[in-house]
Amino acid sequence: MAHIDCDAFFASVEKRDNPELIDKPLIIGGGQRGVVATCCYIARMSGVHSAMPMFKARKKCPEAVIIKPQMEKYVRVSKEIRKLMEALSPLVEPLSIDEAFVDLAGTQALHKASPARVLARFAKTVENEIGVSVSIGLSHNKFLAKIASDLDKPRGMALIGKKETMTLLAPKPISIIYGVGKVFAQKLRQDGFVTIGQLQDHDPDDLARRYGEMGARLARLSRGIDKRRLSVGTSTKSISTETTFNRDISRADLLTNHLLALSEKVSERMKKKGLAGNTVTLKLKTAGFRSRTRARHLSPPTQLAHVIYESGRSLLEREADGTPFRLIGIAMSGLEKASADDPADLLEPRIARKAAAERAMDKVRTRFGRNAVVRGQLYRQKRQKDATAPRRTPAPGAHPLSPDAREKQK
Repeated sequence: MAHIDCDAFFASVEKRDNPELIDKPLIIGGGQRGVVATCCYIARMSGVHSAMPMFKARKKCPEAVIIKPQMEKYVRVSKEIRKLMEALSPLVEPLSIDEAFVDLAGTQALHKASPARVLARFAKTVENEIGVSVSIGLSHNKFLAKIASDLDKPRGMALIGKKETMTLLAPKPISIIYGVGKVFAQKLRQDGFVTIGQLQDHDPDDLARRYGEMGARLARLSRGIDKRRLSVGTSTKSISTETTFNRDISRADLLTNHLLALSEKVSERMKKKGLAGNTVTLKLKTAGFRSRTRARHLSPPTQLAHVIYESGRSLLEREADGTPFRLIGIAMSGLEKASADDPADLLEPRIARKAAAERAMDKVRTRFGRNAVVRGQLYRQKRQKDATAPRRTPAPGAHPLSPDAREKQK
């Protein structure tokens, strides 16, 4: 089992396309109040890392070049790398735009080489033909392959064999086990578990009694036991979007306006991919950088913007208590192939009417562009914003219209 991870992917693509950036610290992100999407290894030497607020990144690395993400380009490059992966094995499980698992079991006869040699050639091909580097981990299961790919970044390749598994894992911190977040890691440390070796030495039954199913999983993974197989054909786990405000917002009506715009974006992406989802998740970040996530299960699954928005709004109403927020986001998960029509259309006339109106809007937008139809709520918000925006005052003696415009006016 291999885990292939592109090194500082977005930054690597930008440096590939602009050689003048090769030796410079590069941050991919945007806005004073945004966050770092990724950064090159030179910037990381100054303490910059992904998800860091941009104002902190600028302080840590003032000489960094900052570029806004260009997702269309990154997706295009990701697809090129994916094709090369699929030439290694039909069993490829993408985890994100820049990483994937590849099951190489049984491919040695096909490639006439060991998996390690095949992966070494793959890494060289990606670097020569596509212009970015990858780090690769190879082991006997997914958990260990993921750990191996992180051992020697960037441009690294590491192998973990069965005989060395326990010894290699023993000194590692418990935080490298997937599913162990900051809160649970703190709980484990309070209980005396700091390294994976301490979990290995503990009675598995006691871990299960203490921590339930998670304890049983800790016992297995600490010993390098992971029986998960690849999930092929389910590359999209969720579809989400978020926005960071220029100024903190505490008013519920302004937050709901942003939520509606984001719900439309998520809906559009789901419709393009032909997907429907059964779980809507609201994401908020306070002015003090504390994150809040709230989720609701939907039945039946949907791809309709108004259903996503109304579900997200009901979650937001509980949180919009005057707290100032700097970020809001919405996500849909539990994705599956969408039916031709939302099943809810047949159950509730009110929903059916809204669904019909939305699909009519989609047809107009497909033909004339996204701005051809704007929902009333968002249109009113734009009108209010335009009305309060400062107007330019023409210079003395200057006419506010161009000569051509004045001629047309006459």
